[in-house]
Amino acid sequence: MVEVNPAYWLMRLLEGVAWREGPQMLLLLVLLAISSNIFLASVSAKTGPSHDKVVVCYISTWAVYRPGQGIYAIENFDPNLCTHVVYAFAGLDITHAAIKSLDPWQDLKEEFGKGGYEQLTGLKRSYPHLKVSLAIGGWNEGSTNYSRLVDNVQLRRKFVEQVSGFIRKYNFDGLDLDWEYPTQRGGSPRDRENFVTFTKELREEFDNHGLLLTSAIGASKSVIDEAYDVRQLSRYLDYLHIMCYDYHGSWDRKVGYNAPLSNTNKDDPLTVEFTIDYLLKLGAPPSKLVLGLPFYGRTFKANGEGNLNDPTDAAGFQGPFTREDGFLGYNEICSILSNKTSGWSQKWDPVACQVLARSERDVFTQEVSVVTFDSTRSIANKVLFAMTKRLAGVMVWSIDTDDFKGNCQLDEETYADYKLVSIAPRRINQNYPLLRTINEATTLALEELAANDLNSHVPDVADNEIPHGSNADRKSGASSLVFGLGLIISVMYALMCIS
Repeated sequence: MVEVNPAYWLMRLLEGVAWREGPQMLLLLVLLAISSNIFLASVSAKTGPSHDKVVVCYISTWAVYRPGQGIYAIENFDPNLCTHVVYAFAGLDITHAAIKSLDPWQDLKEEFGKGGYEQLTGLKRSYPHLKVSLAIGGWNEGSTNYSRLVDNVQLRRKFVEQVSGFIRKYNFDGLDLDWEYPTQRGGSPRDRENFVTFTKELREEFDNHGLLLTSAIGASKSVIDEAYDVRQLSRYLDYLHIMCYDYHGSWDRKVGYNAPLSNTNKDDPLTVEFTIDYLLKLGAPPSKLVLGLPFYGRTFKANGEGNLNDPTDAAGFQGPFTREDGFLGYNEICSILSNKTSGWSQKWDPVACQVLARSERDVFTQEVSVVTFDSTRSIANKVLFAMTKRLAGVMVWSIDTDDFKGNCQLDEETYADYKLVSIAPRRINQNYPLLRTINEATTLALEELAANDLNSHVPDVADNEIPHGSNADRKSGASSLVFGLGLIISVMYALMCIS
């Protein structure tokens, strides 16, 4: 069978044009062909954020069961806004030492299920930059079974082999460990050492298949000290996703900030700044630390005026979509605040980089509803902090509570604390305001740091580079370029012959 060479036949066609129309027309056609070829190749190879930092997006898949405007399905996900996406959560079958689906109808295709696993991993075909991981654990999974797993050599070995096959079966790129938390909530003091052994064994298996291994890490100093050998874990994990939120909530029985960046008291351990600095001090490489950002706020029922530290009930109020005591998604918060007749007011704290919003006093209960949360200005400032610390990037919990439908008004003061930004970047789309702020702010923060020369050490960009496109895409782009150069040489030769 004769092999067909498209380049050969294209050249014959162009030579025919040259004889009929002249060399000028030939040159024009060739240049058009080359520019179109290279343009299409570059488009196919570049998807995702334009910067080279990590943006890890968790999807809480039970959001598909929320009511009304709060319902979030995988179809709502925009892969161009994230470098990594994490499907949360799978569970642990301790009897068989195996990972398992917690919602087979939503996760799997069997029994006419929706096939969420493969629906999410299938996005990589159109967005080759995207890395998709499966998270195991979460708060509701508890800690006891994970403690039993890591404390038994045979169970660990069985789990490592099974989970490796499981994530490859569904075309995931890796596993995210969300054990909340080693040594806590029914765990054992041995968990700290056993967790290191567990990650080491997973690492050895995963390296055979080029899989990612990450872990969510608690932000409390007491949890860090008891649960994590930070230096050793950093050897085996690709990234440490630091859950820099839930520092305060209604469980404190007083109004507090959910995720304060800093405090006038620098020794306060319940701030983002303290957590990150402490982890760095314990030996975590900045290139592996991923700063967690909350796309939600903590709510309170205050008995006083609703100011910071005012006494509150033990449980905060719920939102219409998330329906969880003490919790409001950003989409719920911005909906309230966008209503100018709602009677709510808000105040910005420049040290904590948090917003405190409060309602008018309820005439029946005499309570004031309060929510503390991250606005786009909070997010921008935390991204600047992460870039200043040369961290790998940021992660978000979770994108399904962003204003993913773009129903709310955009903030006007997002970059008020950036020295070199006088006008905020213009956005074509209004949806995902927090997630879009992350990507904008990452680029702007890196530019600002470079301009101000805040750090004399220039990081090796290759260490944190997130390639936008697969190897196959880049090879395809290179082939297109070679083909284009071949056309130019051939045209030059043809023109010489014609003349």
